Amino acid sequence: MTPGNNGASTPEDDDPFGYLYADGQANGAQPPSGGGYGYPNSVSRVRAVGERTYGGQQAAQQAPTAPYGQVPQQQGTFGQPNANYAAPETFPGGGGPTGRQPVQRGGGGRGRGPNTKGLLIGAVAVVAAVVIGIAVAMANGDSGTDDDKQAGGQTSAAPSTSASASPSASSTGEATEFEQQTVDAKALKLDGGASLASDVTGAQADGGIYVNNLNNTGASVTWTVNSIPEDGTYTLFAHYSTAGEDQAMTLTVNGKVFGSKIGLDNYAHAKDGDFTKGWTTTYSWPTLTKGTNTLSISCQDGDKCNVLLDQLYLKEGRVTS
Repeated sequence: MTPGNNGASTPEDDDPFGYLYADGQANGAQPPSGGGYGYPNSVSRVRAVGERTYGGQQAAQQAPTAPYGQVPQQQGTFGQPNANYAAPETFPGGGGPTGRQPVQRGGGGRGRGPNTKGLLIGAVAVVAAVVIGIAVAMANGDSGTDDDKQAGGQTSAAPSTSASASPSASSTGEATEFEQQTVDAKALKLDGGASLASDVTGAQADGGIYVNNLNNTGASVTWTVNSIPEDGTYTLFAHYSTAGEDQAMTLTVNGKVFGSKIGLDNYAHAKDGDFTKGWTTTYSWPTLTKGTNTLSISCQDGDKCNVLLDQLYLKEGRVTS
């Protein structure tokens, strides 16, 4: 080996395109005609297509080579597998299928979503069944009521919430509702000097008759009331006349004083002595018992009794008119 010449086929001279230059041609570089790069004794780095082995086996067929500058003829048709190349997974030991799998399509067309139509039909069917069940239950309930009526009016053992709380007629057909009872002056029992008169006009009692002379201690009128339907509170009305100062007398129920006094005020604002203008009405709420009761208005010590009394009447409950 001489200076300036490091020998043939050194790595720096391994130029695949050396045949294109003058110094390369001087060193014997030739266009590639096989597996070399153009220099003598150069390392062959070209491998024919299909020569690579997979899994220890060599492909059965190698692709044909063509002269430099020409494209090898393609074998096979488009879309068909080429014998000179195959994917690694097609060779024995070359690997199995990948994790992705082709999507299976049914019906040969577009993929179908959830069967919403079937779900809708099912929901409608459920609602219809519920409605029909309610209708049948209601029909059975009505028919059961009719059967009870046809069976002689017998009712079920279960309590009914629609039963009326108002009192009903008794078995004899007699109404229990209390009707207003009225008594005129001439039907009252008079004691203590009380007397009847008709000089002052405006009395509502029959014939314009009223009770006079009540302005004396011990004078009284008594009314015996029959047919009180039940124990409870009732309203006693008194039609009277007074003039000037307000009056107040004692009310006795069944022999016992009830309350403080029954007020007999001058609601008509009649002047003193003008009894014709002084007719008015007052009321009290005594407690009565079922059956017969005695009501008495009297003039006792400390009372003011300058009144004319012509009529009493009674209503059930606490009312004002």
